[in-house]
Amino acid sequence: MNQVEERSEEDNNADPEWITKLKRNGPIPLLDSDLGLNGWCSPSGDGFQVRGPDYLTTKLKIPAGECQLKPLAFDWLKSSAKIYNIMKHPSSRVASALKNLRIDEDRAPFVWAFNLQVPSRENYSAISYFVNDGPVAEGSLMDRFLKGDDSYRNARLKLIANIVKGPWIVKTAVGEQAICILGRALKCSYTAGENYFVIDVDIGSSMVANAIVHLAFGYITSITVDLAFLIEGQHENELPERLLGAVRFSELQLESAALLEEIESCEGSDSEKESNFSTRLWKSIGEGFSTLLHTHPSQASSSAGDDSVLVPDLSEAQISVNIVPCLPNKQDDLLSRLG
Repeated sequence: MNQVEERSEEDNNADPEWITKLKRNGPIPLLDSDLGLNGWCSPSGDGFQVRGPDYLTTKLKIPAGECQLKPLAFDWLKSSAKIYNIMKHPSSRVASALKNLRIDEDRAPFVWAFNLQVPSRENYSAISYFVNDGPVAEGSLMDRFLKGDDSYRNARLKLIANIVKGPWIVKTAVGEQAICILGRALKCSYTAGENYFVIDVDIGSSMVANAIVHLAFGYITSITVDLAFLIEGQHENELPERLLGAVRFSELQLESAALLEEIESCEGSDSEKESNFSTRLWKSIGEGFSTLLHTHPSQASSSAGDDSVLVPDLSEAQISVNIVPCLPNKQDDLLSRLG
């Protein structure tokens, strides 16, 4: 039995009914192992390398281990307008489930929602939800992140991406493990509610990221990727780093996206629109990471000295030179999508 399958079974056995329903009843099915297609599951944290306890002096990384938050749900949505603050939307199934809970205040769950907004006319979003049982520890790194301003959050929120399965061209572009400080590379919006925290990430806000997204996106139905979200540890008392949550998307089928305004329906749009979307989604998700990973060390910087990669200051011409050669016969097509 592999790590993903073990983790999934353990989580399911311990989950209360409301969490099990949210996991199982979304537009994208929950997979019981890493062998399924067109679904999501919870990968082992040990597949991600994070800053170890002595990183500031040794630069050594260690396997991340267990996540701090439990996996709650995954939504792959599309909408008539770009999706922001999903927890306030009247069609949000996660918000509805929280509202209907009857739990003591000191045991009330707190939900984190990470919304990756895909640059497309169809306004697609890949939203990963995680839940924290009980209150966040006062003074912890997580607590400081929630109470901090946007500048603090932008400097700390980190994303790690691993391409588990996919064509050589995508693995080459993204690398073995891509690391990104989201707020430095992309436009992020933060919304805090009484029992939730939403992070909306506009993947289309970076041209470099957009270019790499376009590369990966064409292969969405054949890619399996692991994503992990964490708060960067920049001081000794914040190490080792710990993952907030992690999710795996596996060979997603375009027609599975649900229309937010009619979220109970999992039917997609017409085939022509889905085809256009397939040129954008996975690219968006892989973009933020890919982009950052390929920054030269001399161009990267971080207050803690550094595995965090920043988006290089490249001109449009340089982007076409650095990104397009990966697609020998698709240069015109790729550049036309950057507009």
